[in-house]
Amino acid sequence: MEKKLVPCLVVSILILCSLTLVRSDASDNRYKVGEDVPLYVNKVGPFHNPSETYRYFDLPFCSSGPTKDKKEALGELLNGDRLTLKLLAKKKLTKEQVAQFREAISKDYYFQMYYDDLPIWGFIGKVEKEGKNDPSEYKYYLLKHLHFTIFYNKDRVIEITALSDPKNVVDLTEDKEVNVEFMYSVKWKETEIPYENRMEKYSHSSSLPHHLEIHWFSIINSCVTVLLLTGFLATILMRVLKNDFVKYAHDEESAEDQEETGWKYIHGDVFRYPKYKSVLAAAVGSGTQLFTLTFFIFLLALVGVFYPYNRGALFTALVVIYALTAGIAGYTAASFFCQLEGTNWVRNLLLTGGLFCGPLLLTFSFLNTVAITYSATAALPFGTIVVIFLIWALVTTPLLVLGGIAGKNSKAEFQAPCRTTKYPREIPLLPWYRKTLPQMAMAGFLPFSAIYIELYYIFASVWGHRIYTIYSILFIVFIILLIVTAFITVALTYFQLAAEDHEWWWRSFLCGGSTGLFIYGYCLYYYFARSDMSGFMQTSFFFGYMACVCYGFFLMLGSIGEATVGWENVFWDCRSLYATTLKDDRTSNGGLL
Repeated sequence: MEKKLVPCLVVSILILCSLTLVRSDASDNRYKVGEDVPLYVNKVGPFHNPSETYRYFDLPFCSSGPTKDKKEALGELLNGDRLTLKLLAKKKLTKEQVAQFREAISKDYYFQMYYDDLPIWGFIGKVEKEGKNDPSEYKYYLLKHLHFTIFYNKDRVIEITALSDPKNVVDLTEDKEVNVEFMYSVKWKETEIPYENRMEKYSHSSSLPHHLEIHWFSIINSCVTVLLLTGFLATILMRVLKNDFVKYAHDEESAEDQEETGWKYIHGDVFRYPKYKSVLAAAVGSGTQLFTLTFFIFLLALVGVFYPYNRGALFTALVVIYALTAGIAGYTAASFFCQLEGTNWVRNLLLTGGLFCGPLLLTFSFLNTVAITYSATAALPFGTIVVIFLIWALVTTPLLVLGGIAGKNSKAEFQAPCRTTKYPREIPLLPWYRKTLPQMAMAGFLPFSAIYIELYYIFASVWGHRIYTIYSILFIVFIILLIVTAFITVALTYFQLAAEDHEWWWRSFLCGGSTGLFIYGYCLYYYFARSDMSGFMQTSFFFGYMACVCYGFFLMLGSIGEATVGWENVFWDCRSLYATTLKDDRTSNGGLL
């Protein structure tokens, strides 16, 4: 059944990819001479608070007149887009509206529009502060004239720029009624740039030479970390293997009476089942699903689906792929749980389904309530919430159950390479640096150091206005993150077993996932030191949703660490049995092999 799920999943992802690529508006973006090309206004908001956005006409632009809301896709609604078309006109601002505009200008409000699916930005006004130290003396001006320059190639729009006339302004410093005439002008220019390349203008901004140098420095830094860890582990393996083979392969009388020490002393306890195995199995299942989700997101990014300002494509992909990969979570969790001789696999399956979705649902409910209170576009409409619920109920849950049934019936039995003793061996008193929290700190630091340079650009894109399109470099950094996480978890687990501490199951998962805690620590640094975000809504959105993202990283990297250490422990115990066999054979043959 698992083999049938994988092709279906791949086909579904390819269908999603094709649907995202072919979607377009206004008769496939082709226009006849004299035909109107619609300009959609999207949203306004404080420049430094990207999550705090409002409908464009929440500010008193133009006079009352007919508006036309553009039908939005699921991902666009999740992105907070609310497109509206309206004609320009004269407007008489009341004192209250003047105050509203002045407050928006003081917070550096920007606007966003779309013309033939091409984004346009600009500030709604400016503050004159030169020579004035007292904020009460500042001058506030509303920009009322926009000049559009539109480049076209035959019957298609290729590029658009919008500039505000700094001389054509309205003084809103005083609380008094003001007459404003909102104006625009348009200049059309022909270009030879083909329609297929019109988005390259936006992607090139993140591929400038000085940016690429920083990205490559990040990769080199990560590769050095990988090489050091590889050399470190190779040294341990070679020295330990050499010592054991010398000890058991040569005829040394002193070796016969020597007691086993370190990890060989506890080989009968290494594969003792962990405590709370249902929770561990659910965590590994959820982490495996998130790893699969991340892999397919990278796949779509590398084939060019997430080009700049393809509004909502990423959010749509996240929702759909997460729903389609629920079967992987169910299969992995149920199979692992049954291998650990668990009995109540239904409860384990329910735990798997809610381990990540539960905290995410609680966070979303709180943040969506905050957005509704602020009347922000980040608040999802009721219809969108119903659609997401139906996807979860009709797609995610059935696939989770099917995957769980397949995992339960997979007949995969846990074959430990050595017999587990009846009673657990007492763990000796360990120094403080060998306890769980210090080990997690050491395990999370190295993987985080391999990605922290790239994190700034990701944060500046997600929580700012930068454009990030170098997905190939990001994918390389992600692979390095996985390698470093696996290596450091293996090394720390070896030292744990060498200290005769056999409770490695949970320790390997926690050490592998500890990088997520470091990423959340970086969130604190970024918010207070590298950004100008402020206000309750933006702060709650930033720390709330980043908590969910870091929790997802914790589950994903924890499952990687646990799986890697599991195979590593099988290797060490097979080696222990081989060494013991050599010793027994040597003893039975009078010291001769």
